[in-house]
Amino acid sequence: MSLPRPDPNDPRNIARGGGIHVPANGGLQRWFAGDAYSIKLTAADTNGSVGIVQGTVPPGGGPIPHIHTEQEETFYVLSGELEFLEGERTFMARTGDLVHIPRGVRHRFHNVGYHAAQLLFVYTPGGTEGLFVDGGEEPRPGVQVEPWGPERFQTERMKDLYVEYNIEIQP
Repeated sequence: MSLPRPDPNDPRNIARGGGIHVPANGGLQRWFAGDAYSIKLTAADTNGSVGIVQGTVPPGGGPIPHIHTEQEETFYVLSGELEFLEGERTFMARTGDLVHIPRGVRHRFHNVGYHAAQLLFVYTPGGTEGLFVDGGEEPRPGVQVEPWGPERFQTERMKDLYVEYNIEIQP
């Protein structure tokens, strides 16, 4: 698969040597699954090597259980706490904790606390971050992100995106 190079008109600072600087408030903003995401780097930016997303997960937020068949996923909790599912095991991850999920392992995170949590996702190789771009919504300033009900994950559009991004939904 041939990936395009970063657009020189991108608002991020792309160095002549190919390096990329994404300012603190930079990145493509999307709402997905009731969470707010900032896509910092895409597979297209990094010649496929990595995708990086920063997420803000409100109380009750988080995705449904799923498996990435082609990507590893690593989470770093920037603030707050999240309940993680890894296989059949659940555990709490708190500020400063790192969680690595190998490809093929069922997982999800869920904010069971009282305050929003923030985390960084690292996909290797990159690509899965495209699900947020293609399946997410454009945020509306001054409006709180709305949670998704279970039916939202099962639309034909979402099912097509799961196939495109090598994701299997697991109950």
